[in-house]
Amino acid sequence: MFVINCKNYEEISGDKIIKFVKTAEKISKKYKVKIAISPPQHLVGVVANSSIPIFSQHVDDSKVGSTTGFIIPELLKKSKVKGSLINHSEHRISRKEIERLVLKLRELKMISILCVKDLAEVKKYVKLNPDYIAIEPPELIGSGKAVSKEQPELISKAASIINNSKNKTKLLCGAGIVSGEDVAKAIELGSKGILVASGIIKAKDWNKIISEFAKALV
Repeated sequence: MFVINCKNYEEISGDKIIKFVKTAEKISKKYKVKIAISPPQHLVGVVANSSIPIFSQHVDDSKVGSTTGFIIPELLKKSKVKGSLINHSEHRISRKEIERLVLKLRELKMISILCVKDLAEVKKYVKLNPDYIAIEPPELIGSGKAVSKEQPELISKAASIINNSKNKTKLLCGAGIVSGEDVAKAIELGSKGILVASGIIKAKDWNKIISEFAKALV
């Protein structure tokens, strides 16, 4: 799994998101790598019919109906959104909300990518059996310093905890990934995929950098 979080970067604003998703679609098909994209929230509907999975960057523990401004899982599903990030380090939520949202997405047959900051949170949340746990030390996010190089033991230990849990959760690695070498190292350490943002969105040549990352996952 190769997840690209677009955050709210200007580089992806307006119609640029369409070009970006089409680039990712072509590369996904060429290398037979599963690429998923989390666009800015207000642009989800613009690209939801893509041939690659579109995920929400955040989802709220709220209900269908009179819930102005909240992002509702059931309505995301009706717009063909395949899943959501939960508890990203830039949008942290409470443990109770996390528990309810992992369960809700499972009920809706949507994919949950639960973001955690350290091994203690891996141990705490793997019990919830999310589809993916993405480990991202906050101090490395957007730093250009890859967790696979700066803290390799974090990935290998997280992989061990998840593997020993004997559930279906898989590990994703994020934070500071900027090259195919960073990606390959993360996989070597036990990650089943990557969660990246600025390393791709802010690159001058999207086709080149997404291809580089995809080849490292093959």
